[in-house]
Amino acid sequence: MSTVSLYRKYRSQTFNDLIGQDHVIRTLQNGITSGRISHAYLFTGPRGTGKTSTARLLAKALCATDGPTPNPSDDDPICKSIAEGSCVDVVELDAASESGVDSVREKIVEVAEYRPMIARYRIFIIDEVHDLSRSAFDALLKTIEEPPAHLVFILATTEFNKVPPTIRSRCQKYEFHRASMADLVSRLTYVSEQEGISIEPGAVTAIARMADGGYRDALTLLEQAIVATNGKITLQAVYDQLGLVPEESTDRLLLSIKANDVVGVIKLVEEMTRAGRDPRAILESALYRLSDLTRASYQIDRDPDATREASMHDVSVQLGRDSLLWLRSSFAEAHKVIRDISLPRLWLESELVRLAQHAGQAPAAVAAAPAVAPAPAPSVAKPAPKPVETAAPAAVAPSPEPTPVVEPEAAPAASADLNSAEGLLAELLRVLPEVAHKKKLNGVSAIALEDGNLVLEHPRKFDVDWFKENAKREGYINDQLTKLVGTPMRVEFRVGKRNHSSQDVNSTVELPYEGDKLAQLVRETFQTDTPEAKP
Repeated sequence: MSTVSLYRKYRSQTFNDLIGQDHVIRTLQNGITSGRISHAYLFTGPRGTGKTSTARLLAKALCATDGPTPNPSDDDPICKSIAEGSCVDVVELDAASESGVDSVREKIVEVAEYRPMIARYRIFIIDEVHDLSRSAFDALLKTIEEPPAHLVFILATTEFNKVPPTIRSRCQKYEFHRASMADLVSRLTYVSEQEGISIEPGAVTAIARMADGGYRDALTLLEQAIVATNGKITLQAVYDQLGLVPEESTDRLLLSIKANDVVGVIKLVEEMTRAGRDPRAILESALYRLSDLTRASYQIDRDPDATREASMHDVSVQLGRDSLLWLRSSFAEAHKVIRDISLPRLWLESELVRLAQHAGQAPAAVAAAPAVAPAPAPSVAKPAPKPVETAAPAAVAPSPEPTPVVEPEAAPAASADLNSAEGLLAELLRVLPEVAHKKKLNGVSAIALEDGNLVLEHPRKFDVDWFKENAKREGYINDQLTKLVGTPMRVEFRVGKRNHSSQDVNSTVELPYEGDKLAQLVRETFQTDTPEAKP
């Protein structure tokens, strides 16, 4: 006989058991106490945050024998039947599998007029309601707009934007938040104690971090760890189970990149891959660790483990805040690109080597940018030779070796004048591939650096609108700028005056010759005084 999974076994059975959603529970209980019960509720939020559990708790509170009550009793027979899923008056539908209009008509519309058999209300809980088809929503709309007094709808969704506005406007909306690290650690510790499982505090923290704010995900990962180990659950066992890289190895990788240690980076990548770590998992581990180090650097959400907190603080100081932000941006971009790479291990090695070679340039560019933006005076450019001197050996050293690890385009970046708007535009046009973005920038000129933005003047409003009508197009240019300077930077387009002398296919200027002027031009061109009449 199969055992009950942990997330089902420890599903919240009362409002007091539900953690992390106090704002939702308080509002629901106040509404029940005051008698302001809505005919339709819409629960929205990430997966595994308690939406379906809260829907069942609300059904208990409304249908309890002595209800409606904000604190229904577990001993109530109706509440027991709701918890077991056997209450005939509480119907749960999964819109992902019953999304058609026929299912909605058969199970909701046609039975809506019938009064409940046992409970006070007939309640429909529709999970993942955004998966309903358009015709199913249309069939549901009339019933949810003017339902009978005994009918209550509770809709749950992870994609609020896909629910039609006509449905959203008729529901009370409740947003469920991701769980905090403290709440997840507390819940995992409680479940481990109830199950009689011995687990290291570091392992609990690692599982909570990987759950990404989801209670169900956290309990599922804990259950996998219990199955994978016969005795005490250690931090290393969790790393092996999840395929993650230990924090110590991740720290060594980050510090090697910071120190321009190419040999150390290559050896660490080989060590991680030999241990069975996937290239994508290496990037994910680095991103999680960079997030923790950034919080430690700014003293946000201090870790309860004093030893781990001290270790994070020491590494964050060695890296520096500028490098932390630059590394987070670089690793995030690599994580986005690696899914389309055919040889991910070799590509990751190449990318990390590139980062190691140019790690020292990002903080210099960050420091120089604020001085240039407000007043682009000649004296501001004096600190520029410093990064050139330090970065020159990295650009020159690999030139004798035709290794594919070093990208040819990255070498001139060390000598480019990234402290001026013109130099930054020139470097941007150099690194952009031959795609539509580059063609649409023809004729653009750099105006200034203002508040961290590169101001560009474009002669064609049509092309400016092309960038702005799609956030991804403008975001691609912003990503390339961020790569160049090592700190978040955006492009700001301004439309300049058109140059009518150039033949612009997009321009709509008035023709210079028309009417009498055009006839005079024809006579002068063909050397005729007057048009000859046809014979």
